[in-house]
Amino acid sequence: MIARLMSSALPVVRASGATDAGPVRRTNEDSLLIANELGLFAVADGMGGHHAGEVASQLALESLVGFIRRSHDDSDCSWPYGIEAQLSMAGNRVHTAISLANRRVFREAESHDDYIGMGSTIAALLFVGGVVVVGHVGDSRAYLHRHNSFTQLTQDDTWAVAMLAANPEEESGGVSGHPFKHVLTNVLGSKERTTVHISEQPIFAGDRMVLCSDGLHGAVANAELHALLNALVGTDSAEAANRLVRAALDHGTRDNVTAIVVDVVGQQP
Repeated sequence: MIARLMSSALPVVRASGATDAGPVRRTNEDSLLIANELGLFAVADGMGGHHAGEVASQLALESLVGFIRRSHDDSDCSWPYGIEAQLSMAGNRVHTAISLANRRVFREAESHDDYIGMGSTIAALLFVGGVVVVGHVGDSRAYLHRHNSFTQLTQDDTWAVAMLAANPEEESGGVSGHPFKHVLTNVLGSKERTTVHISEQPIFAGDRMVLCSDGLHGAVANAELHALLNALVGTDSAEAANRLVRAALDHGTRDNVTAIVVDVVGQQP
């Protein structure tokens, strides 16, 4: 299917990222992407032995930015996964880009014995006009901080979340204590096609958005993240990203930890 893309002005944003291998892991399997010229930002958290996790997260982000760039530069673009009628063109760009990332990681895992079982999560933001498209697979997250309010924009693809969705009457305390609570139910690379979650949010000057791997949100609860972001109002994105990573380390995270902070400054004239 061929679709014609209409160009839209990018909002003015300032973004910075920080990452740390953490106190336990020998390698950092997280990867981050900051492509200001495209209005594109993403975090990927890889998994697998023999450095496969690092490879998976890097491949995922390479595929993501590759399609977003092609669909930004070309007025005509092929859509290997078709067009989702319920999504905007920007939403379709992110959906296709993440679907291609899944295929890239899956095929690489099939082609190399050392990479069998590798995969990656991803959380991405694409700013176009007055909206941001949020795309994710797995348990890397996106948050919005606006006028001291705090919203989680993604829902983890984990056993615990799936159980609570299927059984709303289930007590969250019982699920949260289950040994399988963090098991991922959906990742890039585990199968040839995966479920890509897409949503869109209006954006306004003063908004601060955060992308992170589970090394951050697994160590620092949402209430604490909210309080920390309130305390960081007025700081630049670089300081905020570094402070978020430091908070995870101070809270005893045993995982790789990565954060990107994107500040919406305004709209292009």
